[in-house]
Amino acid sequence: MTKKTSNRFSPEVRQRAVRLVLEHAADHASQWAAIGSIAGKIGCMAETLRGWVRQAERDQGQRAGPTSEAGERIKALERENRELRQANEILRKASAYFAMAELDRRSKP
Repeated sequence: MTKKTSNRFSPEVRQRAVRLVLEHAADHASQWAAIGSIAGKIGCMAETLRGWVRQAERDQGQRAGPTSEAGERIKALERENRELRQANEILRKASAYFAMAELDRRSKP
């Protein structure tokens, strides 16, 4: 499963929006209300901002789950794993091809 990410908002805007939510959560009835208010002001969907806030909370150790750094490491390892599987498949096919060629060479008088 791949997740489509958009770079419509710069990291600075994301950080500022998250900071605003965390700083002004007490001014609202709930964190979700703060998220909805701030999302409207910066022009993003509330659910998008909620994701940024949750990730920031994980990065700060306030919420369980993988940090941004761990997520990047996992992506890199998955990419490497995929590339190694492809290389193994190529080598397996090449080995079978050369084995068949060797059998054909031996069977000819």
